[in-house]
Amino acid sequence: MAEKSYATGRRKNATARVWLSLGKGEMIVNGKPVDEYFTRKTLELNIRKPFEITDTVDQFDVYATVSGGGISGQAEAIRHGISRALAAFDIDRFRPKLKAAGFLTRDPRMVERKMYGLHKARKRPQFSKR
Repeated sequence: MAEKSYATGRRKNATARVWLSLGKGEMIVNGKPVDEYFTRKTLELNIRKPFEITDTVDQFDVYATVSGGGISGQAEAIRHGISRALAAFDIDRFRPKLKAAGFLTRDPRMVERKMYGLHKARKRPQFSKR
């Protein structure tokens, strides 16, 4: 068991670099407290889920840098990074719980590209019979 742990989390076009260290539960995202960076409470709760599942609430300090994508994708990228860092911190204790919750799996869903002849990725021009 190490003192610190690092992991990369990804979701959509967002990439998060996450550092975990033993502490008292402080979370810093891009130099700001997590509640200041993510104004929606649901996103903050989503980020804290890995700690609730592993019963380690307020035991780790989190420092994360995140870029790309939107606010929701960034929050899920941080959650993925925290989960992977926890699993690396203590494989025997945390990995089975995180794996069962599905937090270690990278969500592969991406935005579909826009094709020519279409307004958006799937929206077609209006059909006219005459």
